[in-house]
Amino acid sequence: MKTAVVFLALLSLNFSHSQTIGLETFASGFISPVEISNAGDSRLFVVEKGGKIKILNSDKTTNATPFLDISTQVGTGSEQGLLGLTFHPNYASNGQFFINYTNLSGTTVIAKYTVDSGNPNIANASSASVLLTITQPFTNHNGGTLKFGPDGFLYIGMGDGGSSGDPGNRAQNSTELLGKMLRIDVNSGSPYGIPNDNPYVGIAGADEIWAIGLRNPWKFSFDKIKNNLWIADVGQNNIEEINVASTTEAGLNYGWRCYEGNTTYNTTDCPAQATMKFPLAIINHSTGACSVTGGYVYNGTAYPNFKELYFFSDYCSPQIGMLTSTGTITYSQTFSGNNFSTFGEDNMGELYIAAINNGTIYKIKDTSLGVNIPETSQFIVYPNPTKSEIIIQKSNKNYPTEATLFDMGGKIILQQKTIDKPENSIKTTHLSKGFYILTIKNDQGNLSTHRLIIE
Repeated sequence: MKTAVVFLALLSLNFSHSQTIGLETFASGFISPVEISNAGDSRLFVVEKGGKIKILNSDKTTNATPFLDISTQVGTGSEQGLLGLTFHPNYASNGQFFINYTNLSGTTVIAKYTVDSGNPNIANASSASVLLTITQPFTNHNGGTLKFGPDGFLYIGMGDGGSSGDPGNRAQNSTELLGKMLRIDVNSGSPYGIPNDNPYVGIAGADEIWAIGLRNPWKFSFDKIKNNLWIADVGQNNIEEINVASTTEAGLNYGWRCYEGNTTYNTTDCPAQATMKFPLAIINHSTGACSVTGGYVYNGTAYPNFKELYFFSDYCSPQIGMLTSTGTITYSQTFSGNNFSTFGEDNMGELYIAAINNGTIYKIKDTSLGVNIPETSQFIVYPNPTKSEIIIQKSNKNYPTEATLFDMGGKIILQQKTIDKPENSIKTTHLSKGFYILTIKNDQGNLSTHRLIIE
């Protein structure tokens, strides 16, 4: 009975409330980070607006030599710069990656590169191949994100070309590429092919178009489980919007400049309202928002409370929003001093966020899974999730004397005593998959509590 009471007390400490977002400083020293990508391994690739891509390793170190440096080729005025990076789905075998930048003339350039054949941490700078250029009439609203979809095609987010209100209604003009989501086949054609089911195939200047009616899609991503396309589109005067659609929905019209969010903006010469795709969620500027920063649907394993939530933020409002598939938004605390410019996802599905103003990369965590305990009783437990064993790492101020593992019913599964080595291993291969509670007692008699996932 006593064990059950103790367990319930521990459980209530850990799970008495839902997810609470915390930010762990993962790395700093970057200059205007605007994209974080991964190549299917443990590294993160941080894109700096000025034209450099740097490798951030899993041990939080940054390589001294950039992966790629095209600083001399990039125009950086206003919203211009090196804005996007994505790796080919078969990068491990073909070494191809793709970037989106504005050149010194202000033109958007989509280019393909390959990694150096002898060094996986450096790109082959001479391998550059320009796939597509798009003339920009102004220096803002360049979009910049590019991602491979679940269909294997490359999607490219293009802003409406800038200037107040899209005076030429370029986003609704299906004969030009501004204000659109583009979709091309980089595995065929020269320099690329057009997927047969693109909705505007055969219309002059429009073969690449997948969707129209975007103002400035500042980050889009694909839900890797449901394959949905999530687009965060920056608003004009009053409203930021987040759109979601199946990747099978071709030819959608997201409404700009006819509508800002779901509110009429300028419907002159616009198609019928019923033909448009309206946002899943809107954020009014009265909340302090000014420019939405799109993120990802969480598909990691470390934080089950985050599952299936879409994460986003805003340049002017340093909170992190969590959006459900039905349109409900909840917000984190305010992380003052940050202008959040991009999210990132590692190869395990865990999420990161970067602040363009201070060059810091944060890892996003669910702090409701932990307990506020004195530093002297904290230990590092890894890997979590685990398949075969966990390591309990001794801290500088104390050492573990007893580790106890409970199942979710409160039953003690194992107990290990006198573990005062720097690192202590506990085998988990005999345990069933699921969630467990691990308590660790230190030499002062203090307990720390950890939620453990066994895969």
